[in-house]
Amino acid sequence: MVMCFLALLVVGTYSAAAGLAGSGGGGAVALAKGAVPARFQPLVQKWGNLCPAINPALLAAQLYQESGWNPSAQSHAAAQGIAQFIPGTWATHGIDGNGDGKRDVWDPADAIPSAASYDCELAGYVKKVPGDPTSNMLAAYNAGAYAVIKYGGVPPYKETQNYVKIIRSLEKSFARPVGRVAPSRQAAGAIYFAQKKLGTPYLWGGNGTPEQQGRFDCSGLTQAAYRTVGIELPRVANDQYNAGPHPSRDELLPGDLVFFSDDLTNSRAIRHVGLYVGGGYMINAPFTGAVIRFDKIDTPDYFGATRVTKDGAAALPTDLPTG
Repeated sequence: MVMCFLALLVVGTYSAAAGLAGSGGGGAVALAKGAVPARFQPLVQKWGNLCPAINPALLAAQLYQESGWNPSAQSHAAAQGIAQFIPGTWATHGIDGNGDGKRDVWDPADAIPSAASYDCELAGYVKKVPGDPTSNMLAAYNAGAYAVIKYGGVPPYKETQNYVKIIRSLEKSFARPVGRVAPSRQAAGAIYFAQKKLGTPYLWGGNGTPEQQGRFDCSGLTQAAYRTVGIELPRVANDQYNAGPHPSRDELLPGDLVFFSDDLTNSRAIRHVGLYVGGGYMINAPFTGAVIRFDKIDTPDYFGATRVTKDGAAALPTDLPTG
């Protein structure tokens, strides 16, 4: 009966995908639930509206890409803080965001406003360049305003084009959807993989290798499931949360990732992930001593969901600076 139930859900994935419209647009950009840690959310929401070329979700995407929300992050290139300013750039463009009389690159209350201010300054330099002003601003951040002006838009540099694509893709995972989220075409394949693992014993750190007897932990299972359909997710659950937009509870479709946390204000505190199959159930690898199984998702620690996209997963950073 369980397998028949699941088979119907997988078929239903395609039916639901055929019947849903794409996401809507319009209105001010708000942040997705918990996507920005609670201590930084007011700063990102405020300063993300500093000029028309940026928005809170874009600013959040930049900060996550730069440091993973780590105020103590430092790169090998001497970039510092949550916004990863190099000392020379900070000396010129850092501002006293909290009005305490100091410009401190290690203080998010200064660094986040400074990142927004610098973005807006760059947007001003390239405001007459044709094309999307936000993409031009990001290109100027990466390649310099002169290159954007010279080429009349995002310059033909692979690094710069990739940088713009990454930030614009991540922006979608930090924005609160304003309409229905487009369904995933890869969902059924991911579920098909996960259903074949039902009954497999849990293994902390398990990636399903032969040496591990094909066992998984929670995020290892979801990573392996989406790998079979050509999408490479990060290894840990709290990074997997940023692999696409976030449908509400009543918009869930089979194949969505569902997340659980003891802190419902901070996606970085997520500790568990499962693969939604419909009807309020997920397939998940729950804990040591258990097996991969169906569980209900409606528990007090339910955090939210992500509809995985290939671009969203590909945009996630793999080499964040240390702190």
